[in-house]
Amino acid sequence: MSKRTIFLITTLMALALLGVIFLQINLIRTGMEVNEQRYDEALQDALNKVARELEIRELAKFNALTNGYSSRDLPSSIGGGELSRPLQRPGLLGGTGSLADLTPAQILFYATDLDERIDRESMDKELRTEFANADLKGDIEYGVYDAKKEEFIIRNGRRLSEMGSDTARHIDLLRSSNRVPLYDVDGETPGYLMAYSPRKDSVILNTILNNLLASLLFIAIILGCFVYTIYVILFQKKLSEMKTDFINNMTHEFKTPIATISLATDSINSPKVSGDPEKVRRFARIIKQENKRMNDQVEKVLQMAKLDKNKLNLNLTEVDVNDLVIEAGEYIRLQVEPREGSVVVLADADPSTIQADETHIASLINNLLDNANKYSPEAPEIIVSTRNVASGIEITIQDHGLGMSREARKNIFDRFYRVHTGDRHDVKGFGLGLSYVKTITEVHGGSIQVKSELGKGSSFIVTLPYTQNL
Repeated sequence: MSKRTIFLITTLMALALLGVIFLQINLIRTGMEVNEQRYDEALQDALNKVARELEIRELAKFNALTNGYSSRDLPSSIGGGELSRPLQRPGLLGGTGSLADLTPAQILFYATDLDERIDRESMDKELRTEFANADLKGDIEYGVYDAKKEEFIIRNGRRLSEMGSDTARHIDLLRSSNRVPLYDVDGETPGYLMAYSPRKDSVILNTILNNLLASLLFIAIILGCFVYTIYVILFQKKLSEMKTDFINNMTHEFKTPIATISLATDSINSPKVSGDPEKVRRFARIIKQENKRMNDQVEKVLQMAKLDKNKLNLNLTEVDVNDLVIEAGEYIRLQVEPREGSVVVLADADPSTIQADETHIASLINNLLDNANKYSPEAPEIIVSTRNVASGIEITIQDHGLGMSREARKNIFDRFYRVHTGDRHDVKGFGLGLSYVKTITEVHGGSIQVKSELGKGSSFIVTLPYTQNL
């Protein structure tokens, strides 16, 4: 799959996911707005019902007053005050008429202060009943505002003192849009009944909480699947490239010895060579050497196949790590010295014996030394050392070669991965060596870490325990 195709698929999936998230957010916001509107309407209806009930109760009191007075019998404090001007009868429940139609007792009733006209206990009980009937959850604050005095006189069923009635103390109620006029008389309102819920937002949120959580869950699942899909696509692309590189390398690794064997066979069959026993032995050695080289390469692939299928059986014995390191150092020195390089072996571990599979540990050390040689420029300098640590024996293979980038250090233990060497094309291999090293280390209960900088070389540190926990 090309990079362009992957980019196109990723872009389309990202746009689709963003579209789904946008639609979900829009639906949630719309749901909250609708629920908020319903909440406000229910609260307003509850206030209207209680205000109407107060008016009905006051009208009943009016009707209970006796008719034995005329407006001329009013006390001077009322007759000469605000009520002395021509007034229409208060329009309670749609009533009409003039002030002259009212008895003095009724007019005296109208002159009473607003807080004395309201039965606080009854109003509080009726409000709470209406709030409950309307299923208005959360604590609801309410209060009565005296328009004439410009202050609150009642809050939550309690009469407020002069200090406590200051509007600054009740600015929350004053700002509420949920209010109804009380005892409205021809457009003149002596006061208002106001209410609001401090927890309205959380109450509204709770109404859609299940849908919100479900939406977040599904979005998280989709997002997780999206990220995982992209990861799989990129990983498969990377794996495909590494396998292609592996096949190319394997073809090259096998092609060279096959060609050499073919040439050696043809030479042996030549009359000039077949009659010379020394030349025949020489070409026979070449055939044997190249055949061994191919067998080694095949063995590496088979080893990784066994590890893949968990068929690795360790043949545990007492292994002297110092001996393995010294032997491996001698072997790699034969390849390094012709390039004017050097190998230093520092076998300082004492005790140096561990419980391990000698064949695999020897292969592990040889793989690391082979890498140090391959990824070093001319005249490689390799240092192999052992030392005792708390958890076992530590083996360090250090070189002053090409080094690795941060990205390479993250991937070097992946199967088929090979560090890019820039313009150098002489570094051979399948990309299996370090994957094998890591697997063998972990199978033995050990650990491996790498330290490297570009242009300054690399250090591989393998720690193996003294004994195995079987």
